[in-house]
Amino acid sequence: MKAPTRPSPLEALDTTDERLVLRRGALGSLANALARIRSGDIGTLPIIVGIVLVWALFGILNPVFVSSTNLGNLLVQSASEGIIALGIVLVLLVGEIDLSVGSMAGVGSSILGVGFVVHGWPLSATVAVVLAAGAVVGLAYGLVFIHFQVPSFVITMAGLLALLGLQLVLVGQTGSINIPFSSSIVRFMEKDVLPHLVSYVAAAAIAAGYAGVSWARARRRARAALSSRSVASILVPSVALLAGLEFACWYVNRAGGVSDAFVVFAALVAVMDFLLRRTHWGRAVYAVGGSREAARRAGINVTAVYLSVFLLCAMFASLGGMFLAGWLGASSTEAGTGNVNLDAIAAAVIGGTSLFGGRGSAYSALLGVAVIQSIANGLDLLNLSSAQQFMITGGVLLIAVIVDSISQRARRAHGRA
Repeated sequence: MKAPTRPSPLEALDTTDERLVLRRGALGSLANALARIRSGDIGTLPIIVGIVLVWALFGILNPVFVSSTNLGNLLVQSASEGIIALGIVLVLLVGEIDLSVGSMAGVGSSILGVGFVVHGWPLSATVAVVLAAGAVVGLAYGLVFIHFQVPSFVITMAGLLALLGLQLVLVGQTGSINIPFSSSIVRFMEKDVLPHLVSYVAAAAIAAGYAGVSWARARRRARAALSSRSVASILVPSVALLAGLEFACWYVNRAGGVSDAFVVFAALVAVMDFLLRRTHWGRAVYAVGGSREAARRAGINVTAVYLSVFLLCAMFASLGGMFLAGWLGASSTEAGTGNVNLDAIAAAVIGGTSLFGGRGSAYSALLGVAVIQSIANGLDLLNLSSAQQFMITGGVLLIAVIVDSISQRARRAHGRA
């Protein structure tokens, strides 16, 4: 009889406490979920409950909020800010922060205006330059952080000011570069949608992919003599996901369709989730966020991890700025300023990424930006002032941080038990 193989420490890395004994069946799945919550492993539960409450509240106060037209607009509005928040998730996972993502987005927007409009570069070449600019800035942050041990808060604060100056230089004295509404980037952001049939097929493929990955993971863990999920605990959420996605596509398709820009954002989230959960690099990111010294002693290249997350964060910020310019139809000195910085950070935290490092997922950006944009959109429909919107959004962010802190405390207490 072949002895079960044991995975390496990085392969066995998981957010689920292995001391929990998984029970079989639907009732067992519910008991397992309750046990994880009591141990502090609350996952995405608070954010999902929050989204339901926000949508229900705004839907009651103003039925226009839940109209298919408004929800379709929410998808478009979420794309640029969500891409920026995705980069923030990465740096938070290693316990650091980037305060310059708004200014980096502004630089990305300015490069689009100067290259694509003023100099007539092809859009593909402009995108390459935008991403290269983000990569250079992110690499610079990482090198300063590693070699001089300067806190990331200070590095990126200095970067914020420098990038803001660069944005002013690029845009010039006019302060704005209009992008033709007939251009491909504006059309992509404002008009292009998935064909209805393609959206339904894509929704089914996502649900099938989730079921397949969950089943393969359960079998792999069972072969390694580790606790694994039951068939019921995989089938029930898979069917619920399928029904939810198909209904969402049908509802949004009534008013036009699912925005291509949002599809790109969702695809980036899925790719980053795969890289974080299924690759050596991703497990190393979580390990460094959990304990830098322990990760170093385990043979992880900590330097490479820090460089990669700072680089990716700045690249996502510059790409998000380009999306923002396409949505606004202009590259201006206002791009990336205002709430962009704080909203991206708030989205990552509200979505479930821990400020303490080591916990969170790429889907934190998707869930968090859904809350941020829903609140902003709902408050606009209620004609509330900017001051009231700031206070309400700040309150939601504070609640998210408190929940994260309580969860962290519960996990430490559970670990000592």
